[in-house]
Amino acid sequence: MTTRNAIVELLNAGYSDKAIERELHIPRTRARDLRAELDLPQHKPGRTPAASPEAIFWQRAIPTDDGHLLWPTYKAGETRSVRHGGRKYSVHRLAFSLAHTREPVGKVRTGCEREGCVHPRCVEDQQMREQYRAIFGEAA
Repeated sequence: MTTRNAIVELLNAGYSDKAIERELHIPRTRARDLRAELDLPQHKPGRTPAASPEAIFWQRAIPTDDGHLLWPTYKAGETRSVRHGGRKYSVHRLAFSLAHTREPVGKVRTGCEREGCVHPRCVEDQQMREQYRAIFGEAA
């Protein structure tokens, strides 16, 4: 992909000239000039709203070196959530829905040993925990 095509793609995705400058390591004026040439409106100041709660999840979750995802404002015992479209979404329930083809049953918790992990493959709902207990006993 040429630099011009990359700039056009990012402009159409709603990126600001400054964000394109950072992303592609180009002078900001190239994005600005191409925006004018294509007769695209100036980017509105401020954070671009996320398209979905899942997009917010992926924007904010912090990957670790050992393959987990941590939530930036995690505190033990507290439920973390995001807002989108006037609704509140539990971070753990979002993670579960990203990994499974069904809605979670009961409370969703981190199932791995990493405290505060919200990686979709590391969260478990009540139904999964009960299945693990039925197979492995109380040690599960």
